[in-house]
Amino acid sequence: MDQRAPGRTGETSPSQTRGPIARHITAAAESLREIRMAWPQLSIYERFEELVAITLTALISLVVVAAVANLCFRIIGLVLYEIFDPAEHTVFQAVFGMVFTVLIALEFNHSILSVLQRKKSIVQVRTVMLIALLALVRKFIILDASKTGPLTILGLAASVLALGAVHWLVRDQDRKDVETAA
Repeated sequence: MDQRAPGRTGETSPSQTRGPIARHITAAAESLREIRMAWPQLSIYERFEELVAITLTALISLVVVAAVANLCFRIIGLVLYEIFDPAEHTVFQAVFGMVFTVLIALEFNHSILSVLQRKKSIVQVRTVMLIALLALVRKFIILDASKTGPLTILGLAASVLALGAVHWLVRDQDRKDVETAA
C-alpha cells in the first residue's frame, strides 16, 4: 500500500490507511509520549492527576472490554438457544440496558482521556450531565413500568428535566464564552 505524505490531493496519510485499533494504539502512545515530555514541567499535583487519569482510563477500558464481551456472549446465547423473541419486551430491555451500560462507560472513559490529552480540566460539567442523562435513559429503558410506582417515575422524569436544563445552560454558557473570545 502506498503511503505518501499527507496534504497532497488524492493521497492518503499513514493514519488513514491503518485500522481503527492501530489508530487508537498510536493515539494512546502519542498521549503517553506527550505526558513524558511534559512531566518535568508539571507540578506534583498535576503529576498526581495524570497518574490517576491513566489508572482510571486503564481500569475503565477493562470494564468496557468485559461489558462488550458479556454483551456479545448474551446476544449470541439468546440467538443460538432461540430465546430471542422479538415480541418479548424484557429481552429488549435487558439487551439495550447492557448497550447503554457500555455507552456510559465509553463516555466516561472519553472524558478522562480528554484530561490526558490536556484538552480540558479534570471536571467537565457538560460531560458529567451527559453521563447522568445517559444513566437515566438507561434506567427508563430497563424500567418495568408495571412494577414501578408513579412517584418513582415522576422523580426520574423530574431528574431528566433538571439535568437537561443544566446541560442546556452549560452549553449556552460555553457558546457565549466562545463568542466572547472570538
